[in-house]
Amino acid sequence: MVDGHGPGHEHRHGRPPRGSLAVPAGAVNRRGRPERAAGRNAPLRIAELFARGAPVFSFEFFPPKSDEGYQALYEAIGELKRLGPGFVSVTCGAAGSTRKKTADLVVRIQNELGLTAMAHVVCTGTTREELVESLGWMRARGIENVLALRGDAPKDQPEWRPVAGGFSHADELVAFIRERFDFCIGGACYPEKHPEAASFEEDLRHLKRKVDAGAQFLVTQLFFDGADYWRFVERARAAGIGVPIVPGVMPVVSGANLRRMAALSPGSKIPAELQRELDEAGADDERALEAGVRFATRQCRELLERGAPGVHFYTLNRSPATRRVHEALFRR
Repeated sequence: MVDGHGPGHEHRHGRPPRGSLAVPAGAVNRRGRPERAAGRNAPLRIAELFARGAPVFSFEFFPPKSDEGYQALYEAIGELKRLGPGFVSVTCGAAGSTRKKTADLVVRIQNELGLTAMAHVVCTGTTREELVESLGWMRARGIENVLALRGDAPKDQPEWRPVAGGFSHADELVAFIRERFDFCIGGACYPEKHPEAASFEEDLRHLKRKVDAGAQFLVTQLFFDGADYWRFVERARAAGIGVPIVPGVMPVVSGANLRRMAALSPGSKIPAELQRELDEAGADDERALEAGVRFATRQCRELLERGAPGVHFYTLNRSPATRRVHEALFRR
């Protein structure tokens, strides 16, 4: 959910990188649900995947800015696909700047690479008419899952505000999508409290409205202390929030990477142990990678042993760290 990556293309629905395969549109029914050809495997609905009870692993990517970035991304997805993720997600940049590229990318990942893909959909910079167009376009091409977010303000905007004809809060977006389309809808949550919320209680009231509006599962912003996650889950259950709450984890592989993540996630507590090891690694990339993987592996193992429904990995469009963590978790 750490969004904010690059401008969108000028093409009406975004232009895939050169050499991509065209994906034909399918017919849709009244609820926006694609009519599929007989025998075709339907993509999974993520809430149903969590209902099976086994831990679900998933990976998050963002739309690259260049053809070279797309090539690197597809190589990373190819490496991570071998791990059998339950789904992957694609972010949408600040103020909805990559909305069209996000839509194209989830369609290509799902229809060409065979992975269940979820699109991030944001309130910022997007009118209701644009949302209907984008959501309908994805639904017609078989996308089953979206993550409904308020989104980040543009860097040159002093404070967040909705566009004319848009939404102010994610719960309004969830309700809008639920009323008009047959998507499985996810939402975001913050174990260390949303940075704009005055208190944990206020934050949970907003989250409860989002779930009541139709969010069927929640994915957390990245965090480093498992105790924060479990305290948050306990508070959420006491507030009547019963949907799966999926921990979001980022294997951090350099001191600069850690500082950037802290800047993008105000309020996140940085573990002194991880900070020290990354600082000591300095420019030794392999040593830094090993430190980040070691910390993330321990974090994930503790979460899973206590019953977390899975782990959502923030990959930064790279595979080595996430792949090593996954392999360490399942090494026999």
